[in-house]
Amino acid sequence: MNEIILDYPKLIVQRGPLGVVEVVANHENDLYRGIGYAHAYDRSLQILMMRTLGRGEGCQQLEDSTEMLAIDSFFKRMNWTANLDQEIEQLSDRCRARCEAYVDGVNLRLRERFPRLLKLLGHQAEPWHLRDSFLISRMTAYLTLAQSQAELERFIVQMIKGGVSAEALEDLFPGQLTGLDIEAIQKLRLGERVIPEAVQWHPLLSPMMASNNWVIAPRRSASGQALLANDPHLEGNRLPNVWYEIVLRQGPKQGQGASMPGLPGLLIGRHQDLAWGNTYTFMDTIDSWIEDCREGQYRRGEAWHDFKVRTEIVRRKKHPDLELTFYENAHGVLDGDPTEAAYYLSTNWSAALSGARSLEAIQSLWETETVAPAMQQIGQV
Repeated sequence: MNEIILDYPKLIVQRGPLGVVEVVANHENDLYRGIGYAHAYDRSLQILMMRTLGRGEGCQQLEDSTEMLAIDSFFKRMNWTANLDQEIEQLSDRCRARCEAYVDGVNLRLRERFPRLLKLLGHQAEPWHLRDSFLISRMTAYLTLAQSQAELERFIVQMIKGGVSAEALEDLFPGQLTGLDIEAIQKLRLGERVIPEAVQWHPLLSPMMASNNWVIAPRRSASGQALLANDPHLEGNRLPNVWYEIVLRQGPKQGQGASMPGLPGLLIGRHQDLAWGNTYTFMDTIDSWIEDCREGQYRRGEAWHDFKVRTEIVRRKKHPDLELTFYENAHGVLDGDPTEAAYYLSTNWSAALSGARSLEAIQSLWETETVAPAMQQIGQV
């Protein structure tokens, strides 16, 4: 028997006997309003914690500890709250209406009940905003996908700095390091390290992530229909789970799949016309450059140029606020202080200011009926 969670004009959100939430609506905006309500009903703590961390406000809103300070500093460095309003302006009218309906659904639930744990921690209640979903989009894309590439590349740099030979590196990464300038890397001064020096050769390092999917042609299946399997390798055993399973019914259209709390749409799923999945192919989305720095500047040829200086404040509950200074140029954020003469890395992620195209692509799959346009759209997710 279904449990009615929300009975709203032209919208019903209910939980089926297996615990999976179903959203039933006649209009697409109401459908997305229902998705937002369902996410906030079951995962409000999750999405609000994600927003707090993404803003670098953990020491202010949650726990003022050394560990949380490191997390806040990381997110302040990444600066994923930048350019959000400009990205929102790039949404089509239709996508923006659906996203705003999603936000309305989240806030409808938050007004009914705000997570008690956050209240106990002194978290200040704030409505969900459309820019928050863009922030979640950036966090999800980097932390579950691109970060593995960034850490692996940084680990290689750290091994070179630690004296690992070119021959040993070739054994570890055969054919992947052609053109690597080991002498230049050895000159680097590293600030942030992937592996702390005290445990850099510990045998229990975290395993690398991967994912896969595959398709069985209709002629090879008993039903005569194509079969799609998708294994995105994002842990299903963590609490809360990365994924949120949901069933969607909009008029005669029906579908189901896995969404992520905070994002308005199905990331992987199916409806009567199409099934789609996502896997990470380890695309090269992160690049680093070696910068020759002195007196607060970096060198290009024989000329010296100023960095763009960005100052961030980490607000803290129990300690004085901390001011962080980041130095940026077209190559990204510098890992060091250019007022101290040295060679440093500057690093940039190609999707650092993304959002609009991803949300457009996610939502377009709900209307797509054939494979060819779906392939174009899913490449932008």
